Amino acid sequence: MINVKINNISFPANEGETILDCARRNGIRIPTLCHMEELLPTGACRICVVEVKGMPSLIPSCAYPLRDGMEIFTNNPRVLLARKTILELIISNHNSDCLNCVRNGNCELQSLSEEYGIRERRFIGEKRKPEVDITPSLEKYEDKCILCGRCVRMCNEIQKIGAISYTKRGFYTKVAPAFNEGINVSNCINCGQCITVCPVGSLRERSNIQKVDAALNNPDLIKVVQYAPAIRVTIGEEFGMEPGADAQRKLNTALRMIGFDKVFDTNFGADLTIIEEANELVERLTGKSENPIPMFTSCCPAWIKNVENEYPDMIPHLSTCKSPQQMTGAMIKSYYAQKLNIDPAKIFVVSVMPCTAKKFEYHRPELGDDFKDVDAVLTTREMARVIKMGGYDLSKLPESDVDNPLGESTGAADIFASTGGVMEAALRTAYFYLTNRIMPQLEVYEVRGNKNIKMAEIDINGKTVRVAVVNGIGNIPLVIEAIREKKSPYTFIEVMSCPGGCLGGGGQPIPRNMSKIKKRQQGIYEVDRGKKLRCSHENLSVQQLYTEFLEHPGSHKSHQYLHTHYHSRKKGE
Repeated sequence: MINVKINNISFPANEGETILDCARRNGIRIPTLCHMEELLPTGACRICVVEVKGMPSLIPSCAYPLRDGMEIFTNNPRVLLARKTILELIISNHNSDCLNCVRNGNCELQSLSEEYGIRERRFIGEKRKPEVDITPSLEKYEDKCILCGRCVRMCNEIQKIGAISYTKRGFYTKVAPAFNEGINVSNCINCGQCITVCPVGSLRERSNIQKVDAALNNPDLIKVVQYAPAIRVTIGEEFGMEPGADAQRKLNTALRMIGFDKVFDTNFGADLTIIEEANELVERLTGKSENPIPMFTSCCPAWIKNVENEYPDMIPHLSTCKSPQQMTGAMIKSYYAQKLNIDPAKIFVVSVMPCTAKKFEYHRPELGDDFKDVDAVLTTREMARVIKMGGYDLSKLPESDVDNPLGESTGAADIFASTGGVMEAALRTAYFYLTNRIMPQLEVYEVRGNKNIKMAEIDINGKTVRVAVVNGIGNIPLVIEAIREKKSPYTFIEVMSCPGGCLGGGGQPIPRNMSKIKKRQQGIYEVDRGKKLRCSHENLSVQQLYTEFLEHPGSHKSHQYLHTHYHSRKKGE
């Protein structure tokens, strides 16, 4: 331990700790725009400058290690003036049309400008070019970028996709894919993690709000909404509720009040996915399927695109099951429409998802060019905006239930939201299929938590089944390498692109931080524990669906509606 002084007060500190970390730990706020807690500092924005006694220049606190006896000043006139000047220089090159910014009211640059009393432009410079790059999932506005580098670091160092980086030099520096190609033709997987760390709204999801609003006001359409497992414990944050608070029954009310005719739960599709996926796994294990082991989950569309982009030889290892979003949409427009004698063309299905990649997924031609299972996708943030536009405070609304028959679900479906949840849910049902018994211990704690790669061994009828969970797409290369070298010990592997799983998805409330994700995980596991039914095969509505429509898991009809295929997107193939 060492001792330092910050603003004339002595504090103990750890050897090698940065000034920023020590200050924050002791309740002293130093602003930053480029800093990311889980990564090494870059000192790019310089907003965090402080004065150290005996040093002629101000230094970036995020990148400077403490020394014993150091005296630091974080808020004297020299420091405050420097920060204000740096902010003014950033603003001089920034499009400040705040009414046209998705981060309005939640913009870190705007908040700092208010804090430092910036009311007018003191420096007038050439503006960044108003270039816009639009994909099915996200939009990038070049003139709002402040070159903080957070998106670049997220894409390159955490997700390890490398779709974007700095290009050009000096005043012409910008963030873009290689050779300034559009993001849509790069190796971007649409995970949206770049959006969650952008402090100024240069990156945002491609909005479907206008499309949904038009449908809600069309009396000729039957408006149906479904929402993902993760939504129930995250959307409340947009209305002042604690992360992890279960807002599902209040959300049901809000969705009806803004005009949806039916409110279904994608959890139903998650249970259905587990039935089909567990059946597929059993078929591979028993030799009834020619597809190889290990089998990868296919619920995450960003992961699927990553396989198509980088690892097309792994496509046979992917489960052929559609994601819960697409399964639920398919059942709404087939089984449900048939049951109520409704023309499927008159049903408009909206999905509320924690994920920007879901916007890419519902456009996939493999899922139908002319007739889509899902007609529009809203992120958690977008749905919160729609509810607010309606004048509703979710936290104060009365509670109500989802509609049936596509509303019933089990606890296994809820935990889909967290990394390891799909694996745990699948094991509960696969165990039952292979033994005709309920797993003695439903909680598979080895696959919970936020380690990069988690492993578990389950004894099923005397045979050890080894499984793995990859938490964050950046951790997949070693797993792929082991499979290629035929050294993988695993039978089943779950991959979720976003750290923390869907609870940390690219469409979730901003700002992103791991403490929030952990609270969301606690909330979703509490929902599972509180359910009477906790295994997907126990879902009576799913059982009824097979009896009345799908026949049995893995049937020809199940494959027609619930399964799909993928193809290589690797350049040159």
